[in-house]
Amino acid sequence: MARRLDILVLFDTAGTPPEDQDFSKELKTEDWKSEAHVIKALNELGHHVRLLGVYDDVSLITREVLRHRPDIVFNLTEHFHGDSTYDRNVVGLLELLQLPYTGTSPAGLVLCKNKGISKEILTYHRIKTPAFGVIHRGQRVPKPRRLKYPILVKPLREEASYGISQNSLVDNDQDFTDRVHFVHHSMDQDAIVEEFVEGRELYVSILGNRRLQVFPYRELVFSRQEDETHKIATFKVKWDAKYRKKWGIQNRFATGLSDEIVSKIERVCKKAYRHLYMRGYGRIDVRLTPQGEVVVLEANPNAFIARDEDFALSAEKAGVSYNRLIQRVLNLGLSNDGAR
Repeated sequence: MARRLDILVLFDTAGTPPEDQDFSKELKTEDWKSEAHVIKALNELGHHVRLLGVYDDVSLITREVLRHRPDIVFNLTEHFHGDSTYDRNVVGLLELLQLPYTGTSPAGLVLCKNKGISKEILTYHRIKTPAFGVIHRGQRVPKPRRLKYPILVKPLREEASYGISQNSLVDNDQDFTDRVHFVHHSMDQDAIVEEFVEGRELYVSILGNRRLQVFPYRELVFSRQEDETHKIATFKVKWDAKYRKKWGIQNRFATGLSDEIVSKIERVCKKAYRHLYMRGYGRIDVRLTPQGEVVVLEANPNAFIARDEDFALSAEKAGVSYNRLIQRVLNLGLSNDGAR
C-alpha cells in the first residue's frame, strides 16, 4: 500500500471563496464533479486531504502552506481571477514555495495554452498540424494567402472549446473577417485561424513524465449529422447534454484502426507531449485523415480527470482503476523525473 500523504487539493472558484472553505454543496453538483471524484479517491486511498479554493488571492495559498505544509498539492486549478492564462502562475507559486504538485509545469502550460506557439513547435519538429496563422488585435484582418477555406477561427488562449461555435467555421472572406473581429472584440483575445482538417477526431490520453503510457483512444462521433462542416468540437458539442443528444454526439472508444495506424498515432502523440513539456497527465487531440495522416489539433495539459470523462475511461480500459490512476498521478508529481 502507498504511504499516507498529507495532500492539499487546490482548485479555483468562480468568485471569492467562503471564509470557512466549505464546498460541500458545490461538490454535489455536476460542475464540480472532477474535484469531487478526485477528493473521494484520495480519501479512499487513505490519504489525509485538505481543500483550498482560490479566486484572486494568492495569500490564501501561502497562508495555508505556512500553517499546514502538505507533502504534495493536487492541482486542479484552471484559472486565476477568471483568466485561464494565469494557471501557469499558480503553478509557478507552488514552485517558489518548493512544493511538489501534480500535472504540468509552468513551461508546459505556457506552451500548450498558446495555440500559436505550440503549433510552431510541433511544425519545427515535423509533427503535422493544420496550416494556421495568428491575427493579433490591432492588425488588419485579411485571410492569410496560404490558407484555404474552410477555416476555423478560434481564440488563441482558451481551452475546452470555449469561444468555438458553428460560426467559427467560415468559408468566405466576409465571415472570416466577422469572426476574427468577434474574437478580438467580444472575447478580447488574439485569434488563431487554421484550415479545417477532414477526418476522425481522436482523443489520446497519456500518463507519465519521461516514460509515457498511452491509453486506448476515444473518438468524437456524430451519429445523426451528415453535414461534414458541422463536425467540429464546439463548446456545445463538448458540454451541452441536450445538444449532444439531439445530434447523436458521443465520445466512445475508437474502433477499426489498424495496428500500423495505432502505432503511428501513439508515436506522434508521445512526441508532441514531450516537445510541449507536458508532464504528469494530459491529452492530445488529433485528426486522422482519410489518407491516414495524423494531424495534431491541440494539446491539453492537466486534462479533465473526472471518473466518467475521457481520460479516466481510457485509463480504465487499459486496466487502470480510477483510484489507481489518481495514485499514479500523485506519484508522478512527487517524482522529479522529467520536471521542467
